Amino acid sequence: MTLREVEHTVDVDAPAPAVYRLIAEVENWPRIFPPTIFVDRVEADGDSDSERIRIWATANGEPKNWTSRRTLDAKAQVITFRQEVSTPPVAAMGGTWIIEPLTESTSRVRLLHDYRAIDDDPEGLAWIDEAVDRNSRSELAALKTNVELAHATEDVTFSFEDSVTIAGSAKDAYDFVNEAGLWPERLPHVATVRFEEPSPGLQSLEMDTRAKDGSTHTTKSYRVTFPHHKIAYKQVTLPALMTLHTGYWTFTEAADGTTTASSQHTVVLNTANIARILGEDATVADARAYVHGALSTNSRATLGHAKDHAESKR
Repeated sequence: MTLREVEHTVDVDAPAPAVYRLIAEVENWPRIFPPTIFVDRVEADGDSDSERIRIWATANGEPKNWTSRRTLDAKAQVITFRQEVSTPPVAAMGGTWIIEPLTESTSRVRLLHDYRAIDDDPEGLAWIDEAVDRNSRSELAALKTNVELAHATEDVTFSFEDSVTIAGSAKDAYDFVNEAGLWPERLPHVATVRFEEPSPGLQSLEMDTRAKDGSTHTTKSYRVTFPHHKIAYKQVTLPALMTLHTGYWTFTEAADGTTTASSQHTVVLNTANIARILGEDATVADARAYVHGALSTNSRATLGHAKDHAESKR
């Protein structure tokens, strides 16, 4: 069996402990690593600093998912990982994050991988070589950008949530959001949809939505579904005012049969486009208000129609 071992590095203008924390906290990964769609912490052992995580990410443009076990060593600032369930053509995959201080305010991140292809297939190994190299480079570049951004004073990252109470079941509300292929028939602000589910629970959603001024814009997202309580997503084709948009829909049913449905968004603004889109005098606060308003309007519309759909089932 051919075992490939590779290493990628990047220097970051941030203290090593800050970089370590960002990598250790997997809930941040969709925000900081472009290929990552969603990460779910399946199991954690506080005594041994060991945990199992399930990762959904794109590899060479294809959505994949796998389960890994990680061991975290905060003192040494080292995180080791090993895939428990890999996705073909990967037979085995593991590696290590090593965060080394260069000075008090700068650090070096080393990302090591070792892997094998199923049946030692040369084409499979070449595919993995390309995917690991592309993802590692993009992950480290994004890590550098986002860690350094966290130390900047400008507030370009924000989150918010809209909710509605439904006199109906969580399943019916969930089904409405899950069945995105039907949205052009069900949602006035959605013009067209291209919807695929290449594997159960992993969806690709590209849609053209109408703005208040009548214009349309195209977005593409990957979604991970957890029937009937959560749908997490990450946009990979973004409007000009955003460099990142992740979020999730949640559906929580109470003992009395009512459901709280919520839509959560996390956004990073693209400050380079503010003047072009909103005018020379526009500020970061103006862009934040504009994006918040646009996303919230669509979310509240979808939640309202999900409410009507679920309540009509009673």
